[in-house]
Amino acid sequence: MLHINWLRTAARALLAWTLGLGLMLGAVGCGDRLEVAPSTPQTPPTPAPAKISEVSPPATIQNLRSALDNYQPQVSILSPQPGAVLQDTTVTVRLQVLDLPLFQDPDLGLGPHLEVILDNQPPTSIYSLDQPLVFQNLEPGTHTLRAFATRPWHESFKNEGAYAQTTFHIFTKTQDNNPDLTQPLLTYNHPTGTYGAEPIMLDFYLTNAPLHLVARENPEDEILDWRIGVTVNGESFFLDRWEPIYLKGFQPGLNWVQLQFFDQEGNSIKNAFNNTVRLINYQPKAQDTLSKLVRGQISATVARGIVQPNYKAPVPVPTPTPTPEPPIEEAPIEEAAPEPPIEEAPIEEAAPEPPIEEAAPEPPIEEAAPEPPIEEAAPEAVVEEAAPEAVVEEAAPEAVVEEAATKAATPGEVKTPKPETQKSETSKMARFLSRFRRQSEQTTTAAPTEAVAPETSP
Repeated sequence: MLHINWLRTAARALLAWTLGLGLMLGAVGCGDRLEVAPSTPQTPPTPAPAKISEVSPPATIQNLRSALDNYQPQVSILSPQPGAVLQDTTVTVRLQVLDLPLFQDPDLGLGPHLEVILDNQPPTSIYSLDQPLVFQNLEPGTHTLRAFATRPWHESFKNEGAYAQTTFHIFTKTQDNNPDLTQPLLTYNHPTGTYGAEPIMLDFYLTNAPLHLVARENPEDEILDWRIGVTVNGESFFLDRWEPIYLKGFQPGLNWVQLQFFDQEGNSIKNAFNNTVRLINYQPKAQDTLSKLVRGQISATVARGIVQPNYKAPVPVPTPTPTPEPPIEEAPIEEAAPEPPIEEAPIEEAAPEPPIEEAAPEPPIEEAAPEPPIEEAAPEAVVEEAAPEAVVEEAAPEAVVEEAATKAATPGEVKTPKPETQKSETSKMARFLSRFRRQSEQTTTAAPTEAVAPETSP
């Protein structure tokens, strides 16, 4: 029996060895035909990049914001009273605000105001309390009014007392629009309506929400911490601080924004308005005042009137636009042709000047020979003719002539006597002429005959 068992065991071992060898030979024979597909690493799908992102507030709004930081507005709803049951579908709302001037700049259309929300409808902006706010055609049942103070660009004041609410009923009470006053309450403020520029502000108001520091001091107490869940066009994120944020990445046209109230464990806190969805219309390049402020097209100096009542913006002085001068076309500078080299002419030596000949001395001028003296007539002849000379030289005839001339004057005519000098000169001239005539006569008479000297006896 033992021998049979051993044979069976040996046969089984041999069979197993044979089968194993056959499998190995088959694998070797088919090894050149097996192709093992390379393993491709499994990479997780890449999430689409986020379109919505947080950015800094616009510079003009940051500049204007500090002008309202000193205000601590106190808001009250005077009517309707909490719990009132009204027998009319028309409700008149009266409000009161302390420590905040409400006004609307006449030029820009913005200013500090109240946002009033009926139930969970979009807010209504109130810039003056002179007239009451009227809601008509209300549905029967319970309704809640919420009012809070905001800055000109719709950012809510978050100080104690800046928010007020009241719940009233039309004909009867219902469970709708009836928030639990013991639970935290989320009030959606903005964005809502139409916007013309990015970034767009997201703002909300919290009621009955504990401070983060108090909630985190003891995680075992009953005070729950909170977070605000935000979803924009399907992109979600959380906020753990109570302040406005500015977002960009909205698509032109309709966008939807959802706000939810969560506790520290991520559970939704149930209350009437803690989950709100709003539609906004984004139209880039719109020209409303808020869009211009966001784009920086209105300076803080010009927009100061939306935070300060009775503000007068300085009138800008127009700056004359200089007339652009036509561009001066520079004429191409022609290169001057190279001047030919100047050949220096050989300097010729000047020929020596001929000696200057001295002029010959002028012959002496011969003096004219003296004229021979005129021989006067012999004294004898002159003496002999002396008698006639005496007759001529007598002055008697001149006197006679002068007297005759005097007598011949017209009677009654006064004659101006000539000066003595003139008479003397006239007389001398007459004697000279007389003497000259006598000499001429004597010369003429004596010329043909020569005086013969008397002969003397030897």
